[in-house]
Order: sequence, then C-alpha cells, then structure tokens
Amino acid sequence: MPKRRPTLPFDLDAAMDRLAARDARLARLMKETARFEIPLEERSPYEVLLQAIAYQSISGKAAATIFGRVRDLSGNGRLPSPERMIALRAPVLRKAGLSAAKVLAMKDLARKTVAGIVPTLEQARALSDDDLIERLVSVRGIGVWSVEMFLIFRLGRPDVLPVDDLGVRKGWCLTYGKKHMPSARELRAFGERWRPYRTVASWYMWRACELAGPAKMREIGPAPRPAVKPKAR
Repeated sequence: MPKRRPTLPFDLDAAMDRLAARDARLARLMKETARFEIPLEERSPYEVLLQAIAYQSISGKAAATIFGRVRDLSGNGRLPSPERMIALRAPVLRKAGLSAAKVLAMKDLARKTVAGIVPTLEQARALSDDDLIERLVSVRGIGVWSVEMFLIFRLGRPDVLPVDDLGVRKGWCLTYGKKHMPSARELRAFGERWRPYRTVASWYMWRACELAGPAKMREIGPAPRPAVKPKAR
C-alpha cells in the first residue's frame, strides 16, 4: 500500500475565507490562480537542510548532480546518516563537488543533529516556529530563509511570512500595484492583516509572479534606500 502524504495541520478553507474577507486584492488573486497546495513530505530537518546546503549558490542541475554524489557516499542508496557524515573525510566530500564551506556546513549540521540541537521530524512538529528557527540557524551556512522554507513546505506551518524572499516581495508589488519592492519591515507590517495564515498569503504572492510573467517581474525596482539625514554641524 502506498504511503499517504501528510495533510495540512490547519483548515485551508477557513484560512482562505478569512484572508478573502480581510483583503480584497488577495481575494481576487486567489480566484484567478490555482488553489493553495504544498507538497508536504516526511523528511527530517537534517535531510532537508543537507539538501539546502548542497543547493546553495549554484544551478539546480549542478546541485542535483553533486547531491547525488553525496547520497552515493552512504553506500545504501539513502543520504549519509549524521554519524556517517561526521566520519566522511573532507577530501572525499570535496571530490563529490562540494566547496570547502559546504563541507564545513554539512559536518556542523551532522554534529548538531547527533547532539540533539537539530531535532528529529517528530520533535520538530512539537516545537514552535521561533524555537525551530533559533535552533536551525545555529547550523553553519543555514539562514532564516532556509528554515522558513522548511516550516512552509515540510511542516505546513500556517503563519510564516518570508519577508526576505524575492518572489514574495515582487508578488506583493504585483498584487498591490507597487513599483518598488517593500523593505522587510514594511512587508512584515503589511502582513499583519494576514495573520494567522501568512503562509497562505505568501504562497499566493508566488502565484502572482507566475501569473504576471518575467517581463512584468523585471519592471519592479528594488526597495528605495532610506533617506540619510544630514549631520548637524
């Protein structure tokens, strides 16, 4: 019997009704695009972050090739366990195509998993968003954005707003008719109207980008720099 995928830990219909009632432009976008859906998978924080490290700063195709080589180092067709990753010598990992920085990051991730700082999937489900972010960003090379993607796409947490995500920021501009991307502070303040379902709203900001296409995306400028007050003489 095929393994059933995990279901969302919140009521999606209630979330969409609440968002539509609070935000007319978001309600229109929800009608124009696909229904919210995320591919939840049974993957541990260790597995997700190991892949995130491998994929940083290179093309998806190259990263997939390198990640496949890392997987082969386990000898059993699965990803190397944290204990196996600790035991692997740096030159072996470098030969697989990892940079020196990524080798250090993967080994730090493995050590902190063994130490219990990086939780198991079951433990992660019991932790708050803030607690998970605090724990996981302690891993070398892992930032808040990577943890937010884990919260959204692996745990299905309902109230995550990745304010530094380029797609979310551009989607906000497209949805609300803005010419310049918002600062993180501005987007965070605006997103208060979406609580407690900021994940759903963020997902639709990504859909706004898909709906608009690359040409419209390029028309959006960066966030204006704050004015610098002249120094008093």
